[in-house]
Amino acid sequence: MITQPLSGTPETTQQAVLLYLKRHGEMTIGELCDVLNITSMAVRRHISGLMQDGLVLSRMVKQSRGRPTYKYSLSEKAESLFPSGMQTLAVELLDMVFEESGHKGVMKLLERRNEKRAARLLSRVEGKTLEERVVEVTKIFSEDGYMTEWEKLPDGNFFIFQRHCALHDLAHKYRQLCALEPQLMETLLGVKVTREKYMLQNDPVCGYLVKQAS
Repeated sequence: MITQPLSGTPETTQQAVLLYLKRHGEMTIGELCDVLNITSMAVRRHISGLMQDGLVLSRMVKQSRGRPTYKYSLSEKAESLFPSGMQTLAVELLDMVFEESGHKGVMKLLERRNEKRAARLLSRVEGKTLEERVVEVTKIFSEDGYMTEWEKLPDGNFFIFQRHCALHDLAHKYRQLCALEPQLMETLLGVKVTREKYMLQNDPVCGYLVKQAS
């Protein structure tokens, strides 16, 4: 059973399965066969073991023709295997603020942190086009452990998505963290940012629509 935190370089096939599911959200047996370059029988064996350990979930997807297929994704339990920074310390500090000042106090503290962080990071996006800013913001969040990627949409807008939440457990308790994340993006990008996908609402990623200035 996998119990140690996972790095970006898997040491076993089961670790590789978990990392691919983290990156892609949901995958079929066939898709896992392609990226792992092993047989479907081997993939099913690894998936079965991970499901028994409570790390992988499955759901049936009906097809227009033929038999239904199954897609696999990570469970809540599996999230604890990915790097999460200083979550224990952060939880303790926010708990202390909450005991003293409630949710308003927590929000005030996090807003001050957001403002200071934005001021420190603005130099990294100054003088850049929106697309260059999107690239830099993606780098900033990836550096914090969010496995962040971006793509340009056909209408000229952009979509930033995070395949891993570095503060997953903490965000469950203090949703204020989630509310401030798009605000930080807006400050750095200089345009409107809207969350369209949300892990805490069972989406496989957190996704943000970045709109060109009108």
